[in-house]
Amino acid sequence: MVETMDELIARVQKQMYRLRDLNDATAGILATETSPDGAVTASVDGNGALVGLSLGGAIAKLSPADFEKTLVDTAQAAAYRAFAERAELVTAYNEESAVT
Repeated sequence: MVETMDELIARVQKQMYRLRDLNDATAGILATETSPDGAVTASVDGNGALVGLSLGGAIAKLSPADFEKTLVDTAQAAAYRAFAERAELVTAYNEESAVT
């Protein structure tokens, strides 16, 4: 419980800064995965949006169906890593919020 308006303002400002830090940290997430055969490298941001895609020479050996599967699986793995990192940041934020 806060006793003065100054304490309340300080508390709200601290929470606002922490929320801004969380936003900056999540905006900085970039997860990259490469398929086991090196044919596809996918990068996604903290929202799981594809922001980079690189295709290696190994794609020439893939059938269209195998290429599709490799592409989707690789992008999915990158998104999984990005979401896991985001979840860790949010969990840390929530745990710290519960203490203060």
